[in-house]
Amino acid sequence: QVQLVESGGGSVQSGGSLRLSCAASGYTDSNYCMAWFRQAPEKERERVATANALNDKTYAASVEGRFTIVRDNAKHSSYLQMNSLKPEDTAMYYCAATRPYYAYYTSDCGGREYNYWGQGTQVTVSS
Repeated sequence: QVQLVESGGGSVQSGGSLRLSCAASGYTDSNYCMAWFRQAPEKERERVATANALNDKTYAASVEGRFTIVRDNAKHSSYLQMNSLKPEDTAMYYCAATRPYYAYYTSDCGGREYNYWGQGTQVTVSS
């Protein structure tokens, strides 16, 4: 049973930084994609960033150049470093991961189906 636990959310002023962490359990290898999504009130869920086991990454245009996703395969963890935060980044942030599959070790993780989700961590950016 795969489980994901996020931490690191909070409140920050515009221009500030936060680092989110996600710890996965239940995997025996690194052949899965990891991602961060976010959802603001009354808005659709948005895929923010993804990474495969080789740390090949994809980003939403809205965060490109400001956010960085990093995976630590040894710890089955991913991290989202968020810099230059804006009020429009305010949302609930979710860590997600795919089921294990050999091709996911090196594949583009941008369009994958994410099967496992964390409980979410709130990020609030004030102007």
